[in-house]
Amino acid sequence: MHATDNDEDWRPACRRRDLVSNSGVVALVDGAQIALFYVPGDEGEALYAVDNRDPKSGANVVGRGIVGHLGGELVVASPLYKQHFRLRDGQCVEYPEQRLRTWQARFNGDMVETRPAF
Repeated sequence: MHATDNDEDWRPACRRRDLVSNSGVVALVDGAQIALFYVPGDEGEALYAVDNRDPKSGANVVGRGIVGHLGGELVVASPLYKQHFRLRDGQCVEYPEQRLRTWQARFNGDMVETRPAF
């Protein structure tokens, strides 16, 4: 399923006040557990949305991972096996065969919205 440029494709995930800076929260959107990461910085606010399910363990724990930088990339470390996933595209740094599904994320007023990535 591919998203279009239609505003109707965006789904509410949570409110801005539910987010925690430099940390993850998990929202259930259309039956999918989505880990949302809010990263404020000098260049503005960044919002990332990736699958909460760790592909190595099968556990829904990615939203509890630690956000950091690795090799110039913003990543989240999975809490179980500590593998790192790039927040921009869900690719695992250590295991290229592993990838998290990603969503586009945006602020719409006080609401955080997501839609499937293209």
